[in-house]
Amino acid sequence: MTRIVQFLNNYRNAILAWLLIAALIIVGIELGVDRTVLGFTVLIIGLLGEAFTALMAWISLVPVVGPLIAKVLALPFFWLLNGVGYLASVVAIKQGFARDVINTRVLTITLLIGVTIGYILGKLL
Repeated sequence: MTRIVQFLNNYRNAILAWLLIAALIIVGIELGVDRTVLGFTVLIIGLLGEAFTALMAWISLVPVVGPLIAKVLALPFFWLLNGVGYLASVVAIKQGFARDVINTRVLTITLLIGVTIGYILGKLL
């Protein structure tokens, strides 16, 4: 019984956020609230309540397939971040900040190499 209580204590905010999101969607659809407003409200509540992070954690708790599903769901987020960074680089280069963009790219590549080496060493040790 203590594992259930510990789970509820750890994810209290996320559970409350998901209950609030579900109630908001049901009430919003019944009252005919605009979908854009409803979606934005759900997004804000989900981010503030850490609901989306908890959902990924809950999905990854399922043995064997859970971690694979979580990775597949998280991949487009990283693609989106990479795309935004690319567009920001294009705008910065056009405005004459080419040297700063190069320095930032070198720093980013160095950081990614360091994270990769750290991950590999962490798995080996």
